[in-house]
Amino acid sequence: MTQITTEKLAELVNGRVAGDGATVIERIADLEHAGESEIAYVENERFLDVASASKAACLIVSERLSEKLPDRTLIEVVNPKLAFSVIGAALHPPIQREPSIHATAVVAETADIALTAYVGPNVWVGEYAHVGAYTRLEAGVVLGANVTVGDDCVLHPNVVLYDGVSIGSRVILHAAVCIGADGFGYVRHDLGYQKFPQVGTVIIEDDVEIGAHTCVDRAALGRTRIGRGTKLDNMVHVGHNCDIGERVVIAAQTGISGSVVIEDDAVIGGQVGFGDHTRVQKGAIIGSKAGILPGKIVRPGVWWGIPVQPLDQYKRMNAHMNRLPQMREDIKHLQEQIEELRKQLDRIT
Repeated sequence: MTQITTEKLAELVNGRVAGDGATVIERIADLEHAGESEIAYVENERFLDVASASKAACLIVSERLSEKLPDRTLIEVVNPKLAFSVIGAALHPPIQREPSIHATAVVAETADIALTAYVGPNVWVGEYAHVGAYTRLEAGVVLGANVTVGDDCVLHPNVVLYDGVSIGSRVILHAAVCIGADGFGYVRHDLGYQKFPQVGTVIIEDDVEIGAHTCVDRAALGRTRIGRGTKLDNMVHVGHNCDIGERVVIAAQTGISGSVVIEDDAVIGGQVGFGDHTRVQKGAIIGSKAGILPGKIVRPGVWWGIPVQPLDQYKRMNAHMNRLPQMREDIKHLQEQIEELRKQLDRIT
């Protein structure tokens, strides 16, 4: 178990200790349930009452909240949530495996596996594959021929990398991620569909994390790319020839059609649907369940709805939609009045 004093933790996050710097912390915890030897964070003033009642050994707070929590051991920082994340990584470091190749693993003679790598049970490593230093291949991982996996990567159970895929360093692929399956490309003819060649590759750059059961298809021709530092949630689908930039965040169940471009630092909510050949520009934020038509350019700003539109426009439209039942009744009433006026006119004439 890792044990670190509050003084050392404060140094780690460029913070300042108020109270007992010798307090030993073993774990992180949520504010309400934290106890002895645990540290929690206070995000803003709304949580002050919970923080006052918390039994945490130490609280991470912003400087402006420090004076409102007297007689507590605190670490004062600019961004409590960020500091909590950094401290959490220090107190709960990732699992370390002793370098080894399990007896049940099947490794091609031409494969190049670093001496410090870990290859778990029932792993398959294909011809001319490369596995970098300190990388972990957990149970059931499959690496096809000519696959490259960089240093310090973690491939969780049952990850599959098809032939020719390239993975950078410090990449985390969660269980059952599939990289490099054929893209969904067909040409219609009289007897059905002819499969379009899917002979490109996938490039995953450094520091990417991809959630469980996410699929990234290989390019038909050329490459599908996931840029450095990008994070994909569980059950995301990335179609062939997509180019996803750096530091992009995409939430669960989003489906991205072929040849979509998502520029650096974009934020995509859950269950968003992308038509093919769309472009999301840097600075765009797309809300959950939005639908983006093929060829659409989504410019910087916040977008929502089906079809996707600027948030202010979506809110106005949504307000009108909520009034439809009343408008229907109003129209029905007006029709009745018009009909009554017609009858009156008919009697007069």
